[in-house]
Amino acid sequence: MESCIPTLPPARALLSNNINHHQNNIIMKSLPFIVPTVATLALFSCENPADQTTTAQTAESAPAAEATGTRYVIASGSKVGFTGSKVTGSHDGGFKTVSGFFTVGEGDSVSGGTIDIDMTSVFSDDEKLTDHLKSGDFFKVDEFPQSKFTVTAVSKSESGYQVSGNLLMRGVEKNISFPATASKDGETITVKAEFDINRKEWGIVYGGMADDLIRDEVIIRFDLTAKPEA
Repeated sequence: MESCIPTLPPARALLSNNINHHQNNIIMKSLPFIVPTVATLALFSCENPADQTTTAQTAESAPAAEATGTRYVIASGSKVGFTGSKVTGSHDGGFKTVSGFFTVGEGDSVSGGTIDIDMTSVFSDDEKLTDHLKSGDFFKVDEFPQSKFTVTAVSKSESGYQVSGNLLMRGVEKNISFPATASKDGETITVKAEFDINRKEWGIVYGGMADDLIRDEVIIRFDLTAKPEA
């Protein structure tokens, strides 16, 4: 990925030998205005994507929710995705294999559930990065092939729900709380959420290259559908 910090050629290199003295002066006088503009645009392109999402509240793990109701099984095609970023840009990815269930109680409200994530199914927008994500620098899938999110509490909010649950990843379990939405269409329940976490709290501390540092915040996205258990 190219650096977001612009590399500008020397001022004189911008001038052709055929440019006359008057044109030379015009360009040289314009450079003080051109350079800051280019640099400003570059800085905007390097903004942290997680600044646009809600940061999940993190706490110690808690008991799973004592949910009652109908069990809905997470259907194929459900997605758990992520966006990670560096000072030079960002990468999108996710997991191809997601399973689990939700418990749906009175009023078609989600009251519990578990999301199982096959970490070996990780993918990203860069093949080399995907291989790196499987290594000990990141998910360490040989030792920790599964991650799990277990719902511990669900409450109504103005925009949908506030969900709390234990996220077990890389052998570390912490409780996170974030906003989510849930809807029902016929026999299908759809649950969506987008939030960010600090990867270092789960032992993912790889910093990246000295001139291309990786940010601590990672955006997590749930886009899940579920149907009644047969």
